[in-house]
Amino acid sequence: MSQIIIKSPKHCATKQVLRIERNYKKIFFAFSALFTTILLFILVIYFILRPTKPQFSLKEVDIYQLNFSGPILNSSIQLTLLSKNPNQKVSIYYDELLVYATYKTQQITSHSFLPPFYQGQQETNLLSASLVGNGLPVAPLIVYEMGHDQIDGRLVLNLKGNGKLRWKIGTWVSGRYRFNVNCVSIVAFGIGIGPSKMTAQCSTTI
Repeated sequence: MSQIIIKSPKHCATKQVLRIERNYKKIFFAFSALFTTILLFILVIYFILRPTKPQFSLKEVDIYQLNFSGPILNSSIQLTLLSKNPNQKVSIYYDELLVYATYKTQQITSHSFLPPFYQGQQETNLLSASLVGNGLPVAPLIVYEMGHDQIDGRLVLNLKGNGKLRWKIGTWVSGRYRFNVNCVSIVAFGIGIGPSKMTAQCSTTI
C-alpha cells in the first residue's frame, strides 16, 4: 500500500518564500561581484597611473604696504605663483584655492580666493593674487621684529595656499582631495617698499 502525502498550503508557502529568498541572494551576490570588479578596476588604473602631486613655485612677490598703527597692521602684497601638473596621463581640477601671507606664524593678510580652473597633462598656469590686510591685530613682538626686519631690508615670509582638487584619468574623475602649499620666501626690499627681489622654496602636501 502506498502512502499519499498531501502538502498543506502553509508548507507550499514556506517553500515559495525560501525560493524568493534564494533569488534575492543570487541578485545581491551578482551586484556585489559587479561592484567589487568595478572598484578593483578603478584601483588598478589609479595605482598604475598614480598621480604625482602638483608643483608650485613662487615667481614674484611685491610688497606695497607693511605699516603699523600700534598693534594694528595694514598690508598689501602682490604675488604670482606658477602651478605645474607634472603628470603625463592625469589632469587636475582645482575646485578651490585660497592664498594668504604669514610672518613668524602670524597671519598678516586676509585670504584671497582664486577662481577654479582645469589643468591639463603637463600644463603650467600662472596664478596672481592681491593679498590685503586692513586693521589686522598683531602681537607686540611681531610689531617689533617686523619693524627691525624692515630696517634691515629683508623679510622672511610664508605664502600659503589651501584648496581642494580632483584627479582626472581618462573619463574617470576622483573625489576631492585637500592640498596645502607652503612657500618660504626671503624678500629683500628698499626703504620705500615696492617691487622686491626674493628667493623662495615651495612644498606641496596632499
